[in-house]
Amino acid sequence: MSWWQVNADTLAGSRFVTSPLAEAVASLKTLQRGSAAHVGERQWLEAHLPGYRDYSAGDPVTATLVGAALGHRWNATFLTPTPLAEDDPTFAQELEHIRRTPPAIARADLAESLNGSLPALLYRHDLAQRAADLLEWVWTKTVQPYWSRRKRIIEADIVARTARLGLSGWATTLNEMRPGMRWLGEDRLQITLCDSPPLELCGVQLMFVPVTPSQSWVCWDAPPVDGKRTHPAHRYAVIYPCSGVLVEDDRRPVSKPLAALLGHARAELLTLLDTPKTTTQLVALTDQPLGSVGRHLRILREAHLTQRRRVGRSVLYYRTTAGQVLVGAQPSGPDVAGLV
Repeated sequence: MSWWQVNADTLAGSRFVTSPLAEAVASLKTLQRGSAAHVGERQWLEAHLPGYRDYSAGDPVTATLVGAALGHRWNATFLTPTPLAEDDPTFAQELEHIRRTPPAIARADLAESLNGSLPALLYRHDLAQRAADLLEWVWTKTVQPYWSRRKRIIEADIVARTARLGLSGWATTLNEMRPGMRWLGEDRLQITLCDSPPLELCGVQLMFVPVTPSQSWVCWDAPPVDGKRTHPAHRYAVIYPCSGVLVEDDRRPVSKPLAALLGHARAELLTLLDTPKTTTQLVALTDQPLGSVGRHLRILREAHLTQRRRVGRSVLYYRTTAGQVLVGAQPSGPDVAGLV
């Protein structure tokens, strides 16, 4: 296994951030893999995989580059840079870091990813530009049309994990954030099941970056000097998939009797509150406007079907006993109002 030594100051100063580029890289990984983790991802893949394969077939150099950069033990560092630690960075701002990668560094990163020599097709000077062009295509064609909803899902995941942090602490929050990741105690964070030397994270910036595709990796900046990556790095990031319920588009059904009794929007919210959720999460899951969600939650609370509690800066809503009984009394199976 591989683990990081994370001192208390580094952990206390860590933060959750959003990254459009990380979302595009995760989408590229899914396209390259060609398989989906759940129904919503499969629908997205069916819509965009043919276009990606056409792109790859028309550009064998870029196709070889991606094959070398992804799918091995390590990602090519220049293709998976550490996200910017800025509030709400744009995709173009983040992509520029890839475009500026020196040719020698791009080739060295690919050789490290392959753990061997480069294919002859990749001995060229435009690898970073080709990688950036591909990611721009992935962003424009397959991510940007859905970004407003994806960003709400990402923000909802951050709110949920922040609430969990306030309730249960870092160990519970970090455990299983990504496959093989867990807190070992004594300032040690197991980061992967693969064997590699431990890293000491002291006086560095640590970020946690959710993405909606079912992809995960770790990265650090390791800036290049004289054609080589320098160590130690100053910024580290864990890119992890959003929690399952938030990334699924095949949402749970709402029973017709419950919808007739409460109205479909309120019945949907009550059904979703099988576990405590914030208004941000509910907005992401339902696509209802924030004002509508707030109004419906107030009505449900006044009817004693839901209650709320504050956790840090977040307010979590949950079903009361009466709400549980009402939802539990509804039939399931064919007698539903359809997928919402």
